[in-house]
Amino acid sequence: MPTPYETAIGSWTRRTTFFWAATGATVGLSNLWQFPYLASQHGGGLFVLLYLGCLILVTLPLMLTEAAVGRNARHGVVLAMDGFVRQARLSRYWVWIGRLAIVSAFVVLSFTLVIGAICLAYVFYGALGWFHGGGEAEATGLLSSLVADPGNYRHFMGWHGFFLLLVLWVSAQGVVGGLERTFRGVVPGLLLLTLVLLGYAGQNGDLAGASQQLLGFRREQLGWDSVSLALFHAFFTLGLGMGVWAIFGAYMPAMTPLKRSVFAVVLMDTLFALMAGLVIFALVRAGAPGLGEQGFSLLFVALPLSLADVVGGQFVLAAVFLLVVLVAWTTSLALLEPLVGWFQEWTGSPRGWSVVVMGLAVWLAGLLSLFSFNIWADVTWIGGSLFRWLELLASGILIPVVCVTLAIFIGWRLSRPLAFSLIGQAPWLVGQIWYWGMRVVLPLVVVYISVHYTLASVRDLCGEDQSEVLCRPVLIHSGAAPLEEASPETLAEPPESELNDAQEASEPEADEAVPEAQPLPPADVRPAMQAPSEKDRQRQDEILYHSV
Repeated sequence: MPTPYETAIGSWTRRTTFFWAATGATVGLSNLWQFPYLASQHGGGLFVLLYLGCLILVTLPLMLTEAAVGRNARHGVVLAMDGFVRQARLSRYWVWIGRLAIVSAFVVLSFTLVIGAICLAYVFYGALGWFHGGGEAEATGLLSSLVADPGNYRHFMGWHGFFLLLVLWVSAQGVVGGLERTFRGVVPGLLLLTLVLLGYAGQNGDLAGASQQLLGFRREQLGWDSVSLALFHAFFTLGLGMGVWAIFGAYMPAMTPLKRSVFAVVLMDTLFALMAGLVIFALVRAGAPGLGEQGFSLLFVALPLSLADVVGGQFVLAAVFLLVVLVAWTTSLALLEPLVGWFQEWTGSPRGWSVVVMGLAVWLAGLLSLFSFNIWADVTWIGGSLFRWLELLASGILIPVVCVTLAIFIGWRLSRPLAFSLIGQAPWLVGQIWYWGMRVVLPLVVVYISVHYTLASVRDLCGEDQSEVLCRPVLIHSGAAPLEEASPETLAEPPESELNDAQEASEPEADEAVPEAQPLPPADVRPAMQAPSEKDRQRQDEILYHSV
């Protein structure tokens, strides 16, 4: 086994920092706009129990393994894999597990920063009362003017750059002065803010109805698709396959209880998702546009409209989007760290330079996603924008490949003593469940997730068009569930189907005067965000799973 030592790229100074940092990494945007929706549509409390079972029995062992690899090697994921490969005298190709994990983190971070920029903009939009007096057209038009207007893309770039600078500024302060201090301060503050909003929802919203919606046991809503959705969400919500857990494990001080810490993080992640869901569903008024949907429609349309005319609603809305920004911020910090650590170990560069280089690279890559919503909206392949294909590359291919190969490496290529030494002392039954889960269960489950996810995504992109090779029936009709059943997070991506279809339906209205309540009015506000058809709503369901 690689010799344990304090890594030169940094270490936490307190045992509890791993818990707070890992919680900040796993509490992602899917907890806000996907998990509550899934629970409300698939049995409420029964879905929550099913999801917890998937977390504990399927994904938690992989999460524990990634952290243990970093803790034992005291390196980032690439050098950690290199050390184990050398120790076991295996092929050097196994090191590519670590390299692909870095690529995964890079791709996911590039479009997570774009989403964080939207959330940051909405903090100011809400605080300034820009939703006051508006309706659905104004709310969707505001989102469209920020994200989808080709004439306003520089404004979007400004928010993107601002959010990225917030992330880089913390990371440049170092592992202790930047990351540790931020995670230990921001994550508890995030949880406290959630509790405050939950109290407000209890006084001014329908908390009882929200509790029944999320936690009530409804057996008639539970089906096999519920099992698949719980499994999908459990796999993608923990930030697996991107080197985050390995680098945090490397920073972990000696004597930190790894297994208990990982288990506590899983429980905290679920608790936050439930609290956030209660807040959102309690504050969104009955009949609000987007209430029965997931993703951006729920968070960026239904919620602002529900709070627009409430006394002090603009401050509550600003607090809600501040919560969203903090979630996106901590997620981005966690995703950036494997990249910075890898660059430091690869080049020997100081941390400051490593942060600058990685930040510049991620910014340039993020522009691909940002432009795919506006000026490059017509640049598509098989109906998918650049953002869509980047997301599919990360979620459908890179992350599952990393997780499957790591499970095979630990379960089949390492000797049993070396494999068991990773997790340390554990009851015999726990050790056997972990070991055979890595050998048999995890590879099969993750392959199923990858294939199901990819086929459903490609089928959604193809629609009725079968002219492309990937769209031919031999591939598409292979048992994958419809995308709306298998896509856990949504990004209202207006560039293609939603904009073009609705433009044809409402072209005469394209030059209508923009209501005064709508800020940032572009010269040609796109009507697609105002009157989406049912087909367009389904095509809005862009997959964006990460705890990312």
